[in-house]
Amino acid sequence: MSKSDSEIQEHLMILDNLVDDQELKDELQSLDDLLGELQEEEAAAPVKTPEPRVEWRKRDITGNIVYARPRSSRNQSNKADHIRKTDPPFIAPDTNCEVAFTPETVECFLQDLQHSLSESSGDEASPLETPKLLASSNWSTRQSLFSERWRAERPRLVNTAVAQENVATRICQQCGRNPAAVRCCDCRPRPFLCADCDVSMHTRHVLHNRDAMTAGFFQPLPPTTFVVDKALSHCVRLVPVEMPDKICGCSPESLRVSPGKIVAVVTMNGRHDLSMPELVCEACQATWTAGVADLNRSDYWPATLQFATVYATDVFFSFEEIKMAAPGLSCQAFLRMLNQRTVRFGCTGKISADSFQKSFFEWEAVRFEVDNICKEEPFNCPACTPDMLAVSVDGNRKHYRFKNAARSEEQAIFEGVFIAKDEDVKRFVDHIHNTTKHVSGRGVCGGEWSAARETSQRSASKVDEEGLELAVCRHGVLLSALNMYRGEIFAYPLYLQEKLASRQITFFCMDVTCKYWPYLQRVAKSCPELQHLLNMKPFLSVFHAKAHDFKCEVKWSGAYQDGAGLTLGEEVEQCNAFLSRIAVTTKHMSKAGRTDMLTLMAMRWNQQKFDNLAISLTRRYQKTTKSLQSQLQNLESMKAQLTVTASQLEDWVNDVKDWAEASTTTTTNDADALASRIEVLVASIKRRSQRLYKDADGNKGRARIRRKIREEKGHLTSVVEKYNRMVPITETLCLETILSGETAWPWQLPHSKSVDLRTKRRAFDIIMSGRRLEEEQKILVAEMDHHWKSLSTRSDTLRELSCLFSSETMKNSQCGLSEEGLKGLQSIILRKRHQIKEMKAQARDFYLQVLSGAEDINFLYSDSADEYDSDYEISDDGL
Repeated sequence: MSKSDSEIQEHLMILDNLVDDQELKDELQSLDDLLGELQEEEAAAPVKTPEPRVEWRKRDITGNIVYARPRSSRNQSNKADHIRKTDPPFIAPDTNCEVAFTPETVECFLQDLQHSLSESSGDEASPLETPKLLASSNWSTRQSLFSERWRAERPRLVNTAVAQENVATRICQQCGRNPAAVRCCDCRPRPFLCADCDVSMHTRHVLHNRDAMTAGFFQPLPPTTFVVDKALSHCVRLVPVEMPDKICGCSPESLRVSPGKIVAVVTMNGRHDLSMPELVCEACQATWTAGVADLNRSDYWPATLQFATVYATDVFFSFEEIKMAAPGLSCQAFLRMLNQRTVRFGCTGKISADSFQKSFFEWEAVRFEVDNICKEEPFNCPACTPDMLAVSVDGNRKHYRFKNAARSEEQAIFEGVFIAKDEDVKRFVDHIHNTTKHVSGRGVCGGEWSAARETSQRSASKVDEEGLELAVCRHGVLLSALNMYRGEIFAYPLYLQEKLASRQITFFCMDVTCKYWPYLQRVAKSCPELQHLLNMKPFLSVFHAKAHDFKCEVKWSGAYQDGAGLTLGEEVEQCNAFLSRIAVTTKHMSKAGRTDMLTLMAMRWNQQKFDNLAISLTRRYQKTTKSLQSQLQNLESMKAQLTVTASQLEDWVNDVKDWAEASTTTTTNDADALASRIEVLVASIKRRSQRLYKDADGNKGRARIRRKIREEKGHLTSVVEKYNRMVPITETLCLETILSGETAWPWQLPHSKSVDLRTKRRAFDIIMSGRRLEEEQKILVAEMDHHWKSLSTRSDTLRELSCLFSSETMKNSQCGLSEEGLKGLQSIILRKRHQIKEMKAQARDFYLQVLSGAEDINFLYSDSADEYDSDYEISDDGL
């Protein structure tokens, strides 16, 4: 059949197109080959990739970077960093400056650390550095990409979540023959079992989480239920405890295991009702039943000595860890979570809150006694031993307890360990009141604070304990506490000061030191046995000093105290950020329960401080060094700006001190008296406004404070009007202006060609800040030395204890421990020695780097390094 010309032409065009396509494919293939060769050559060539640098930054909810300092300070810090690159890596502190400690020189301390490094064995080497991770600098973009990827993957995830609920016909993954009837989530990677394999496997592993597949869906099964012929049947399961191999002299083959009484076993997966195992010898009819000691060996803890309920110790560990992470969590809330998990895994029954809490405290009491045997000191700061620079004392009114709470007469397990006994405190307060004829504290700075008034009667409100008075060192370590029953009377901090006086404290810090110290001086005259307390130096917390008039601030504030360094005096407030959240639950507890819970949380808080002490001191030293460089630059800039010499600046400093020491009560000028009264009222209003939500946790308490603020503002208005009528119009005051922020009072402005007080004060602040920073460097070196020696002493103590408990004399003595108990104690001491060894290696590594001038120190391999270091942030307010 012949084809027309058009058809032939069409076929020719098709062939041409095919040829062109083939040529294009050949060309693309050649380009792919060439690209592959180039990539192989590039891969073969060694390329040095710059090491990525990770910088962690705090961001707000919108993703913006949150800076700890204002922009001007950051610019100055950048300039200081540039200057530091050209300077030597370390500047030894000036030894002429007075400080509370006389530490060893940095060189000696470095030699000590280097000597320790040379003597250390290979297993004490510092941990390997964690490789740095590459992270995008644009946080918002990175989060958007993450969200988009999750959004794109969500449909597939939904399909997977639904598909895994399909109960398909499966073959048993244990025997490989019978159809599967049960899925065990704890037997992965082979979770599907037939009925026979399920019985054989989970007779031994009773607490596994299983689901039946017979009903067409995954049905949770309790441990006492199994599958027989596609139906659920009940059986007896035993509590998995260790059992002895022999209970009599008969052959072990004659022993038979039988179920005993039913107990509730509580694990992190909820409550399970199981039977206690019993051993019976068929030959001699001897029997064995598990006791409390047998439960302890299997990591269980009984609810009572008859143990109708037993708890896995993992539940107690978990509750303690969750309580530390979320202090406001109540015991009832934790148990409600366990009850929900009980239902989720197919079991029934509730867990008693009273029983759980009592068992938890008894378990903690045993751990505390073991630590006492090992000579642990939970309320002594390693960096403050043997000399303590400062102790901060303040009250926490949120730790009250309702009178109608649980009224148990039982004694607290940890009574007197952290919180002083009420009888001792009452006896001391009564003695002070009787001896001093009930002297009230009248301060030198004016103002009235109800929190510090000396009342003689207990509160008649609906609360029993009204709060806690706390003593804390400058590293945030809790030292001691007492219950308040009469408000924040001065006798309470006096009791704590007397109790801690043996620790060689230099500074005693309070938020009302200007009122407390005159009280102490009067009490010491009537009580000679308290005269030694005046050897401490009074210290007004830095932030509270800013709420006073400037004269009071210069005289009492820690920012102007020689030798104080950067001690804030606000360390109690930092601890209260943690403790106040516990008060949500302790106010409803019994007296004993409240004492035990607070003491336990205080010990765990201190332990976290001890674990991160090396990191905290290292970071604080780094920040102090950077801040000192910046402050020295500010000082030089001010000299150039004002064209003054160092001697002139020193004269200005003395002028400011003399002005602050001058008493305002001796003046006969009415305008001067009104000016002094205005300063006092403004300081009082600002202080009340700043502490509005700290001093009261209820609306009624805050309403009283607001009412007092309104009254003081009314009084201030009348005083300002009187003052304005007595002075020239150029020196009049505006109420809104003086309450808005820092005010240059007219009586501080120059009236001649002399330098005004405001300029002298600015120079005074810069110079004082530089001196405090230099002192802080010395103090931190001393504290690093204290910490290092404390770790070494602790290691020696544990070694001596190990030798003591392994001696024949101790084995034969009546120490209360059996031979098996002594062996277990040796293992505990060995574990503690290993932990101390790791802490020494970490401390040596950090201290060597920071004192040698290293700027980039890797903290990433230390657990919780960032979580508890916020206490040591240096703000501009503290400089």
